[in-house]
Amino acid sequence: MDVRLLATNLYSAAAGATEREFIFSGFVAAVGTFIAAALGGWDVSLKLLAYMMFADYVTGVLGAIKCKNVNSDVMFWGGIRKGIVMLVIFLAVHLDQFIGGNAPIFRTLAIYFYAGREGLSLIENFGVLGVPWPPAIKNALEQLKQKGENQK
Repeated sequence: MDVRLLATNLYSAAAGATEREFIFSGFVAAVGTFIAAALGGWDVSLKLLAYMMFADYVTGVLGAIKCKNVNSDVMFWGGIRKGIVMLVIFLAVHLDQFIGGNAPIFRTLAIYFYAGREGLSLIENFGVLGVPWPPAIKNALEQLKQKGENQK
């Protein structure tokens, strides 16, 4: 086995076969690192929120396709709303730094709040798509809906 060929293959697999691939990969890595640091780190709670946001967007589009009411304006503003959520988390990270504590209190509160909202939106989208839910979850959501309607 030729060690030089093996080294070349490993290098091109890691860095890219061309200079453009190498530069693009480096750029994506730098931007991703900056964003993760600005959001307080790429931990489990932020990953969960990001995955839930992605799943909500995809299931929302699928639900709109199923109901034959796809609207690019609604999709655009839904994406903008998810970007604003990340901006709120960014501000919460800086608020935590401002108060000087080592615990990310505001960041955690923001992530959990928005994860809850995304979860409810996912459940709604799954309902539109016809995904059945256990009766306990349906009853709890119905009670929340009735409480919300009574407060109007």
